[in-house]
Amino acid sequence: MRIVAALGGNALLRRGEQPDAAVQQHHVHEAARSLAELVFAGHELVITHGNGPQVGLLAQESAADPDLTVPYPLDVLGAQTQGMIGTLLVRELVQRLPGRAVTALITHTEVDPHDPAFQRPDKFVGPRLTEHRARMLELERGWTCARDGAHLRRVVPSPRPTAILEVPAIRALLAAGTVVIAAGGGGVPVTRDHDTGRMRGVEAVVDKDSTAVLLAEQLDADALLILTDVTHVFTRFGSAHPGAITETTPEQLRALQLPAGSMRPKAEAAAAFSEHTGGLAAIGPLDDALGTILGTTGTTVRRGPGPKALPSGPSALGPVHRAEAG
Repeated sequence: MRIVAALGGNALLRRGEQPDAAVQQHHVHEAARSLAELVFAGHELVITHGNGPQVGLLAQESAADPDLTVPYPLDVLGAQTQGMIGTLLVRELVQRLPGRAVTALITHTEVDPHDPAFQRPDKFVGPRLTEHRARMLELERGWTCARDGAHLRRVVPSPRPTAILEVPAIRALLAAGTVVIAAGGGGVPVTRDHDTGRMRGVEAVVDKDSTAVLLAEQLDADALLILTDVTHVFTRFGSAHPGAITETTPEQLRALQLPAGSMRPKAEAAAAFSEHTGGLAAIGPLDDALGTILGTTGTTVRRGPGPKALPSGPSALGPVHRAEAG
């Protein structure tokens, strides 16, 4: 089975954690164990990942660097996060998959330069900000900030991906038996001149989940896994008695009232892949990718009858975690 596994950016750097390299290395170490189990089970694997916390941090550092005339643009910073997270994943996976080739590929995602998303920034990036700090950054740097729960964060344009330019290279690597890490952070956003083919970077961050769907479709993947820091999609999330959904359909998943900045994009991605391809989509915990594909944990999304839910209540579900974003 060919699997595209999408890791949330906050699954590698969680809310409130210090953005130190050691913290992210720890989470990547745990993620690699889970991902390696898919390869040991005989599956072809393409890994993609979010970068919201990481690209926002780099943007903040770049804007504050006195040696720069202007900050680095978001497309270049997105490429930096692909390299940073990619190398951490490669190192861990090579250790766990001796003799298996593992490659991280800088990947470009084409977007429409006229996408209305450029006029409506809504993609959260970077760390949480106080009200005072957010307003200062808006005045000094022209940023747009919006409320993410109890805090403010920077928001940037997130245009819809229309093509992933390195798909032929990814196919060739898969044919050679390589585990591929690609399209990190939604891919480096670019537009292309229709006459010359020249690529130009754009000031945006493409949504990782939307790119994961496109990547899985263009690679003819059998399954799309969206791995995050919760065990299931929940009904009544955050209440005293949430319900964990084990199986559902695209239509029923879309009908749920899910948080716009966290679980809703993941649900939409899973629903879209299931609808477009008839393949398996699943949302599950980062530490149990194999269980998610087998249906022993996580929420499975298929066309057809559903949903099924676990018994609600703390005794049945264990601790409830906050959904991640990015």
